Amino acid sequence: MSRQMRSPDHVEVRREQWVRELPDVDTIGMAVLGRARLITLHVRPAIEAVFERHGLDAGEFDVLSTLLRAGPPYRLRPTELYTSLMISSGGLTDRLNRLQRAGLIDREPSSEDGRSLLVLLTPEGKKRTETAFREDMEVERDLVAGLDGDELNQLAALLAKLASSIAGMNRTQADPTS
Repeated sequence: MSRQMRSPDHVEVRREQWVRELPDVDTIGMAVLGRARLITLHVRPAIEAVFERHGLDAGEFDVLSTLLRAGPPYRLRPTELYTSLMISSGGLTDRLNRLQRAGLIDREPSSEDGRSLLVLLTPEGKKRTETAFREDMEVERDLVAGLDGDELNQLAALLAKLASSIAGMNRTQADPTS
């Protein structure tokens, strides 16, 4: 019977070291968040390679996928985009300029407010975004293949609960009146 070789769990090694040095400190947060960080660092290159194959970086893909998820007619105000993407308006402008030069988005005057421009996905932008997203989801499915369906659903639910809890804590800390 062959034993499957597993790479060392660096987070657990660190936790054991901390137990020796500071046994009174609870490191369960490290057990969760340290692993989440390591997972992100390990999967990022494979995911970013997908976008690169489609002539995009992750930030550009974020803009395009936000427009695609908005549904027909695939257009949003810049304010809606940068709020959704949690970036500055300056950071968005740079991405929009690159995407427009590549022919993946266009800007058109708003019928509601002639002073503002709407950002819209071009047919080529829609096609490239759909293709890149499908490939990305294949890569991500392969990355989580070590878990079965029930485990994936349970983990996704637990992570959603944790994310909601952390977001609530951050809102409370940002608002001193709460």
